[in-house]
Amino acid sequence: MRFTMPTNEVYSPTTASNPKLSWFLIPSEHLDQTRFRIKLCEVLLSLVAFVLEELVSICISCTALYFFEFVSCAAFLFTLLLVVLLATPLHTWMSITCWPCIDFVYSASIAFFFIISSIVLAALNSRTPLELSAVVFGFVVSMFFIADILLFLKTRGSPFSNTKEQLSNGMAAAQATPPEKEQLNSPTAEAV
Repeated sequence: MRFTMPTNEVYSPTTASNPKLSWFLIPSEHLDQTRFRIKLCEVLLSLVAFVLEELVSICISCTALYFFEFVSCAAFLFTLLLVVLLATPLHTWMSITCWPCIDFVYSASIAFFFIISSIVLAALNSRTPLELSAVVFGFVVSMFFIADILLFLKTRGSPFSNTKEQLSNGMAAAQATPPEKEQLNSPTAEAV
């Protein structure tokens, strides 16, 4: 005689999916879907600008080309790192609590340096198609970074207005915890 038990009664309560265990968290507390898409465009366009700059074989003013290379490579690598950190739970493994400030300052800095490097490369290039297309991609990436900053300000406001409240709340929480009553390795602890 064979005994069969319905499996759906046994396994149904324990096999429910847990969305908190997902490694990809979009939207998250630091990055919504629109800004995530903009950041992905920043990563891809920075990579294209870097590759176009690398394909240039002859330059009149190589200093301008090298500056553009540095900015586009840094923008690609650090924006990719920031997207990975903010779109996954990896940012919780670090002791950094001011992610909005880091995101805002980073995006503003890269936008500024991309605009400067694109202007310099536009003024001091050999007029080859690769250099001109690198300049165009530099300006396009700059516009994406500016759009990211403006969208950040529109949706979240200034990241620096909340830091004073966070610091005062952190100080109040630190002051609310009572100090230890008895120190370790003190003479009274050893005597007991």
